[in-house]
Amino acid sequence: MTDRQPPVSETRNGALELPHDVGGPGTGVAARIRGFGGIAVHAALAPVYRVYAAQLRSEILSQPVPHHVALIMDGNRRWARQVGLTSPKAGHEFGADKAIELLDWCAALGIGEVTLWALSLENLERSPEEVEAITEIAASTLEALAARDKVRRLAMSLRVIGRRELLPDRLREAVERAEAETRGRPGLAVNLALGYSGRDELVEASRAAVRELVAEGTNPSDLADALTADRLASHLYTRGSPDPDLIIRTSGEVRLSGFLPWQSAFSEYYFCEAYWPAFREIDFLRAIRTYQQRARRFGR
Repeated sequence: MTDRQPPVSETRNGALELPHDVGGPGTGVAARIRGFGGIAVHAALAPVYRVYAAQLRSEILSQPVPHHVALIMDGNRRWARQVGLTSPKAGHEFGADKAIELLDWCAALGIGEVTLWALSLENLERSPEEVEAITEIAASTLEALAARDKVRRLAMSLRVIGRRELLPDRLREAVERAEAETRGRPGLAVNLALGYSGRDELVEASRAAVRELVAEGTNPSDLADALTADRLASHLYTRGSPDPDLIIRTSGEVRLSGFLPWQSAFSEYYFCEAYWPAFREIDFLRAIRTYQQRARRFGR
């Protein structure tokens, strides 16, 4: 499901941000807008945005919010091209800033857990220059998140899911430090999917479950029957976490692309046209409101 948005947004510090018609696909408007970061100035509408966001927030907080929200943060490179930025790195930098901002929105609503797909296994096959840029940005973002927790701006625990052994050394080291520094902390539980593939997760979980059964002495002829859903789920990257209530994807793409295939069986989906760096708080609030308006049946 998609939703249309008012034309202006702003960051938490009051700076105006790219309007939706520039941030989304298929508009052509961005080609006519240049300047630092492609940011368009619509100062006159900023008070309208604030009022609208406050109304949405109040409406949402009057009802139960999802406990676990997952996001496919898609469209960094396309956003950068639309606003006239020549380096893909710029799009990833804006996207990383947006991810940090999103965590504040989640904490303000009382959401308990967030899973962000930041880097797919396939992304690691991009050009060495882009992979290096993504590595540096992701490592710096992890360090910034751990630092925010230290100064109590946003209490959180960080966990990385995915094939961490395939990550570049700089990123893998940042992952280990951030997890160690925030382990067991109260507040928002944040899962970052780095080097993640849903198919890989299912294959790895199946292998681990079979190895466990063999170690327990299960007869080879009984392995197929002994491999239950609960057994396999206990070896997923996300073990210990509840399945996501709501999955949001940006950029106008209407597919999951292998994101949490097991865990998303009964999730609600919300697809937003805005590219990830242009995703606004009101986009997020509308996704939550849409979730609240749905009747979840869990297949029954």
